[in-house]
Amino acid sequence: MAVTYGFLSTHPPTQCGLATFNSALAAHLTRGGAFGGIVRVTAEGDDERPRPGVVHTWTPGGRGGWQAAATALESFDVAIVQHEYGIYPGPDGQDVLPLLRCLTVPSIVVLHTVLVRPTPRQKALLEEIVAAADAIVTMTGTARARLTSGYRVDAGKVSVIPHGAADHLRVPARRHSRPHLLTWGLLGPGKGIEWALRALALLSDLDPPPIYTIAGKTHPKVLEHQGEAYRDGLYGLAAQLGISRAVRHDPVYRDQGSLSRLVRSADVVVLPYDSAEQVTSGVLIEAVAAGVPVVATSFPHAVELLAGGPGLLVPHGDPPELAAAIRRVLTQPGLADNLLGRTRALIPTLLWPAVAARYDDLVRSLVAERPAGAVAVLP
Repeated sequence: MAVTYGFLSTHPPTQCGLATFNSALAAHLTRGGAFGGIVRVTAEGDDERPRPGVVHTWTPGGRGGWQAAATALESFDVAIVQHEYGIYPGPDGQDVLPLLRCLTVPSIVVLHTVLVRPTPRQKALLEEIVAAADAIVTMTGTARARLTSGYRVDAGKVSVIPHGAADHLRVPARRHSRPHLLTWGLLGPGKGIEWALRALALLSDLDPPPIYTIAGKTHPKVLEHQGEAYRDGLYGLAAQLGISRAVRHDPVYRDQGSLSRLVRSADVVVLPYDSAEQVTSGVLIEAVAAGVPVVATSFPHAVELLAGGPGLLVPHGDPPELAAAIRRVLTQPGLADNLLGRTRALIPTLLWPAVAARYDDLVRSLVAERPAGAVAVLP
């Protein structure tokens, strides 16, 4: 049975985690000739020139609003909707709700955030989104547990499908002359890079001492409101700690091949995030799939994936503990191989072809259940 896929999300050239995720999922679901189209959600100031695969652009204040976006999605057999508070128009992105309610094609909403302490409006909105959708996907068991225990939702609608990852293992590992620590992703407050810099200063006695690459552009929203204040603060801190020569800033948004080469050159991926809410981390999944040991703070996705697996967990905001964990990976014989050996069987399930196949199974089950002759009614 041929199925056509409609996607609602931010999308490249927008630079954010949702856009990257949606682009990869769409590419793998439509691989092999299947048809799909993207309804791209943009913010004011985004580049809105026509892009391959984009069938409609939903811009705040633009013509047609959510009704036009819904009409575009109705031309497909299923709508796959990425959800994050604030990417859609309206307070907390509430304009996605009437869109979901009027769709007659089956809808799958992928939740990128499930808050433990939402505002009353955020909680009510998410409960209504779950009620309006035909299926919900969370990327971790932690997110599913939060959703079903903290919100009034139908647990039978909720599936867990992991965040996909590229096949980085196709790229040979390339080691530096010094141990290489790596953090990548869009930069901004909350990434905890300052803790990693303080940890790096505590590792200067290693022979040779490690280098630390901070890869990624400043998040566009951070850049808009704060400029490069956070990055400038990191430069100042490195100078204060006397480690400037051991820190490499790589402020670019990399394509897949370039990112694979960078990740495979790392001895340790360091994720020193401040958030205790983060139930999904694409960077974490990519690092695990690349076969690189991870040292991370105890944010929820890291606790779920790394406990007993391919990395070490440390408390938030604790440079000595962070440094001690990195030191163990770099110096303890056999530890890195032991960490990675625990997840060799897991890696194939995280790669995009396997993840897309699970979405396809979910899509086909929903399409098969769709009443014949259903017609959308738009205001």
